[in-house]
Amino acid sequence: MAVTASMVKELREKTGAGMMDCKKALQETDGDMDQAIDYLREKGISKAAKKADRIAAEGSAYTLTEGNTAVLFEVNCETDFVTKNDQFKALLSELAKHLLSQKPANVEEALQQPLHGDGETVETFINNNIAKIGEKLSLRRFIIAEKTDNDAFGAYIHMGGNIGVLTVLEGTTDEAFAKDIAMHIAAVNPRFVSRDAVDAETVEKEREVLKQQALNEGKPEKIVEKMVEGRLGKFFEEICLLEQSFVKDPDQKVKQLVADKGATIADFARYEVGEGMEKRQENFAEEVMNQVKK
Repeated sequence: MAVTASMVKELREKTGAGMMDCKKALQETDGDMDQAIDYLREKGISKAAKKADRIAAEGSAYTLTEGNTAVLFEVNCETDFVTKNDQFKALLSELAKHLLSQKPANVEEALQQPLHGDGETVETFINNNIAKIGEKLSLRRFIIAEKTDNDAFGAYIHMGGNIGVLTVLEGTTDEAFAKDIAMHIAAVNPRFVSRDAVDAETVEKEREVLKQQALNEGKPEKIVEKMVEGRLGKFFEEICLLEQSFVKDPDQKVKQLVADKGATIADFARYEVGEGMEKRQENFAEEVMNQVKK
């Protein structure tokens, strides 16, 4: 029996499973909807779908470098207990190798790619792990970076995966120094590489805030503009990597250290697990009991 798009849509709505998983289930069961539902349940995919509405804002950032390519990504789960699970760690390793080798353009493309050449997609692989681990898991985001033989990757994972950083230092092969820069980014959390990278809207918004602050302090209008420009310098020090005091040597600016190496920092990525996501209300006792039952 031919599998139609409407059949796939119906099965997806009934189970919450991925489109490709639904299509395969219908093909395997000759289009029988009930058998297809059972097929997904047997594969653990339907169980994964039932967890889709749960809050998963814990998890781990992970980096992997191979030659001149590196990846940083974030996988979310429901509790930080799972991040210490060997199966979860194996999942991170598999995803890292896949992302590095296949270089998908985005998460949606990554999820539909075959993982091991046996027809299993990344989405199916994650869903199978949901069924085994017992928590909602999701690949949230990733970035792939490239460099030349004359450059160095700065890759750093902080606190067992709570924060991950990936940057490329062009013009130096000093990997230890590049990692120090990544550690600085993890600790200080700059938003931009340099002043030039800050968009005009952000600068103007901050200028207006500083101007109003000065006026509220009763400063004469004739000196307010000069004060604002001085305070903008402090603002840039807070948000721009190159303007910051190096965390391991506060007497030195990052831009001076980088210049001394004859290097430049084109860009960086910093992932803090769960940032911007809804957090669930913690019930520690319930969390412990759930883990014991598993």
